[in-house]
Amino acid sequence: MTKKNKVNVTIDGRNFTVVGDGTEEYVRKLALYVDEKIKDLTSKNDRLSSSMAATLAALNISDELFKTSEELKKLKQETKVPMESYNEILRELEEVKEKNEELAKQCNVYKDELLDAKRDNERLAKDIEKYNQIIELKEKELQESQKMIKKLQDKIFDSQMELIEIKKELEEALKLYDNEKNIFSREEV
Repeated sequence: MTKKNKVNVTIDGRNFTVVGDGTEEYVRKLALYVDEKIKDLTSKNDRLSSSMAATLAALNISDELFKTSEELKKLKQETKVPMESYNEILRELEEVKEKNEELAKQCNVYKDELLDAKRDNERLAKDIEKYNQIIELKEKELQESQKMIKKLQDKIFDSQMELIEIKKELEEALKLYDNEKNIFSREEV
């Protein structure tokens, strides 16, 4: 059995001993509230007797209690559906968290793939640069070779021309020789 507390309070100038389960502080707050309500009513109408002021204060406090109770019922009703769907919302939240984690993992995979692709791209860019330098070097070598070929072709042409000239001179020399040989052979005859 719980211990009952006895608290002495003053309401509308009269002393009361209140016995109940509430703490002393709680009981004093209640008494002060009732006392203020009564004083508020008597300050507005000084013709009210103590019992009339207490009755009106009780009516006003009952009105507050009734309105508060109705509001509490309404709030309970409004929160009933959200509270009933609380477990469903938690389940959906867990699903969203799981999906978010999956997406984060997938994002990390894509980031890794992107980094790999960037590295490959950089490596390929370096390879391309290296091959471009090789191509440039080979083009220079090709130009040098083409110049060399041109020079050699020019030398061959010059040599062929010189050979033709020499052949002509040789043919002329042979003709002269044949002519002179014929001249000597006729003289001998």
